[in-house]
Amino acid sequence: MSLVSKMFRKESLDNYMDQDSNLKRTMGAWDLIAMGVGTVIGAGIFILPGTVAATTAGPGIIFSFIVATIVCSLSAMCYAEFSSSMPVAGSAYSYGNVVFGEIVGWVLGWALVLEYTLSVATVAVGWSAYFQTFLGGFGIHIPKALSGFYDPSKGTYVNLFAILIVLLISFILTRGTKSSTRLNNIIVVIKVLIIILFLVVGAFYVKPSNWNPLLPFGTAGIFHGASAVFFAYLGFDCVSSAASEVKNPKKNMPIGILGTLFICTILYVLVSLVLTGMVHYKELNVADPVSFALQLVNQNAVAGIIAVGALAGMFTMMLTMIYGGSRLLYSMGRDGLLPRHLHKVNHNNVPHHSVLIVTIVIAVMSGFVSLDKLASLVNIGTLIAFIVISLGILPLRKRNDIPNQGFQVPWYPYLPIISAALSFLIATQLPLDTVLTALVWFALGLVLYFSYGMRHSTMNKNE
Repeated sequence: MSLVSKMFRKESLDNYMDQDSNLKRTMGAWDLIAMGVGTVIGAGIFILPGTVAATTAGPGIIFSFIVATIVCSLSAMCYAEFSSSMPVAGSAYSYGNVVFGEIVGWVLGWALVLEYTLSVATVAVGWSAYFQTFLGGFGIHIPKALSGFYDPSKGTYVNLFAILIVLLISFILTRGTKSSTRLNNIIVVIKVLIIILFLVVGAFYVKPSNWNPLLPFGTAGIFHGASAVFFAYLGFDCVSSAASEVKNPKKNMPIGILGTLFICTILYVLVSLVLTGMVHYKELNVADPVSFALQLVNQNAVAGIIAVGALAGMFTMMLTMIYGGSRLLYSMGRDGLLPRHLHKVNHNNVPHHSVLIVTIVIAVMSGFVSLDKLASLVNIGTLIAFIVISLGILPLRKRNDIPNQGFQVPWYPYLPIISAALSFLIATQLPLDTVLTALVWFALGLVLYFSYGMRHSTMNKNE
């Protein structure tokens, strides 16, 4: 077999279904929605509506979220069709392997490794900072040496709380999908209740005059704002990584993915509406606009509760993304592209080796490395997956061996093509240094694939 033929050999869906049978199907539609909301609604809901309104969109930020939702919804529908047709672990990685071939699947998997690890590491650092501030309110202060990444010149050596929260979440995940899902559901409910508390309290202090002018930056501000808030939705795709552990995936996967976007859009729009109604948009360019708005109206107690909501939001995001990352490594180990021991599961039917590797990488990055310049790489990894999965609907529909009795993207083939084009358009707005750094990352991935993955692929056995 030639090199090119090996690179584009396609995996069998039936083979994936057989190998993933060692994972228990315990999750329902509401579990998936809670997972998605837990990921998408993080601390950003208390920050983005204010800062983007102040700098880019004004009160028209509500329209920016709607535009961003439309773009994400197109990609979400493509993910929903794939997960309904192919209820296997690995999300975009597995879909690419079956529809396009091994090399495309590998590139998608390598892109998602970037998304999962960097996003969790970045949020872990944010969670640590928020938690230290929270403890400071009670007069508890930890030594400076344990408060930040390794930088002896500033007196910091390790971000202790960032490492501890990652270890705690990984421990929870090794206890089994059912127990970790139950905990995630509880925390997501608490987080949503805290958001509703802000909406109810804040509504009494809304001044309609603060919404005038509605579009101070013009209609262009809506679209600039949409590109800024688009990244608030990144992470909903990790819901599809749970497909192999979902009951009745043909029905529940589309509900989970599209339901996540629907609920998150309502929450983002309502928070934006109340926030810009409470405070004039020009005053909202602060690190914590929601708390700032509540303090202006002397609701300090509610502002303190919002801090708990931010911690809960970051916790559920990390829980879901570490889950998704471990299932991705599990899938790559299943196919032999990474060491096979990543495919093993423990007595709780959890791929514990994959969880361990993800934990070590994220803990080291969040505890010792400055992530300021790396965080934007999360976006490019996700957008690459969006583009390929959107275009993947075209060959998927032509596969007679993959019948789909579940969800299908409407207005085929136009919507998948539009989805890919819009994601590409947003990708072109990323900084040049981000693109160049991503190219280095993907070059390393290709070196790993050709030196290890191709030679150890399980598909070699079928040749």
